[in-house]
Amino acid sequence: MANSERHIVVGVDDDRRVRESLQSLLESAGYAPLMFASGEEFLRSGALMAATCVITDVRMPGMDGIKVQRRIRLERPELPVIFLSGRYSADVRERALQEGAVAFLYKPFDSEGLLEVVRAGLTNN
Repeated sequence: MANSERHIVVGVDDDRRVRESLQSLLESAGYAPLMFASGEEFLRSGALMAATCVITDVRMPGMDGIKVQRRIRLERPELPVIFLSGRYSADVRERALQEGAVAFLYKPFDSEGLLEVVRAGLTNN
């Protein structure tokens, strides 16, 4: 994948196994992944300014994914945000998409499908 090594893709999920899976998948596709266990950890890290895409869980202790997205929109409105969720909720999905998410996927996610969404998000920005 051309130029993917320059893309820092952030993953925010409280489930260690999901973070490990995302990291492995993104590395195999040539991206530079940064993983965080919470929205607060991600926002404190300073990675928001370096990120080229953010993949976040919806439900997490503390700051949920919708709040993470709102914070991203304030500071980096052009940054693509992709949601992952283990629970179906049409209301949450609709809210995330209305507030600018490029995609809303359900766990377990299809690896190639997620990579397609990441590529599309990066291409459109």
